[in-house]
Amino acid sequence: MAYFRKVKNGWRAEIRRKGLPGRSITLPTKAQAQAWAAQQEADIAAGKLGQYPAKTVAEAFRRYELEVSKKKRGGKAEALRFEAFIRDFPLLAGKIFHEVTTADLAMWRDERLKHVGGSSVLRELAQLRNVWTVARKEWLWCGDSPWTALTLPPKGKPRKTIARWKQMRRILRRLNYRRGVAPTKPKEEVAYAWLIAHYTALRASEVLSLSRSTVDLEKRTIFLEEHKTVEDVGERLIPFFPRVLPLLQVLDDAARASGRDKYFTLSAHSLDQRFRHYRDSVLIEGLQFRDSRAAALTWMSRRIDVLTLAKISGHKDLRMLIEHYYRETPEQISARL
Repeated sequence: MAYFRKVKNGWRAEIRRKGLPGRSITLPTKAQAQAWAAQQEADIAAGKLGQYPAKTVAEAFRRYELEVSKKKRGGKAEALRFEAFIRDFPLLAGKIFHEVTTADLAMWRDERLKHVGGSSVLRELAQLRNVWTVARKEWLWCGDSPWTALTLPPKGKPRKTIARWKQMRRILRRLNYRRGVAPTKPKEEVAYAWLIAHYTALRASEVLSLSRSTVDLEKRTIFLEEHKTVEDVGERLIPFFPRVLPLLQVLDDAARASGRDKYFTLSAHSLDQRFRHYRDSVLIEGLQFRDSRAAALTWMSRRIDVLTLAKISGHKDLRMLIEHYYRETPEQISARL
């Protein structure tokens, strides 16, 4: 028998038959819910629907990767998370998909929290939860999602690590940075990438995408076709401060002389690995390449208004800029007043 009830996001249809697992779905309108229920009951009557398929969690991950992840810009990162889950939680990955319980997921959550922060677990959780959503709505592999009753971990506090100038100088020396001299070695490219990130608030992937065709040195603008929030805001054209112009000019001249368009030859993985290696070699702990974005936005927040800062950073939520990047202490504000 089919049951219908009004919920926050539309109409929820539930089908209950003796000897069969319950099935449910939430759709925008009651008519759609009724149509879905009628089709489900017709399939049950025709013998098309029985027990859920005996597919494992690992099989769900592989299908999701092929049908969903590959269409996303971050598909490779999702695939790596699936591989890590299968490697680190083989018993859970081998469990029948529709038999996974909230207790199983709580075990996964608690184990992950021993190694990473709450924010990281929340990001992983969002990806995994969507696998169950797709499997329930499109593949018909399970009933209600076990994620619904799971208690979420608290979101971790934002990082506050920013490189001090003395630390920057030590790392830049180790990277063999020379002002006005084009980089010829990978570690010298790391130095240029890190400095540009500090002056522009660009992410590592965005810095590495810089090229002669995306940087306008005369108008002092950078065109970003691909970036983290491209699905939400589309392509971006961002301005940059005059202080970064000499760095970009050196890279532009070097790229033109070598006959290539892109400024950098490094991959994102190589950039991160090399930065960590040279950072450790000068005995600096905790600093990450991505901290350069926070340093840049903190520096900019004291010089330009928040709307202009949002235009540069790409933030849609101004509270993020005010709460996390405007880091003046009351004493500093008092002194400035």
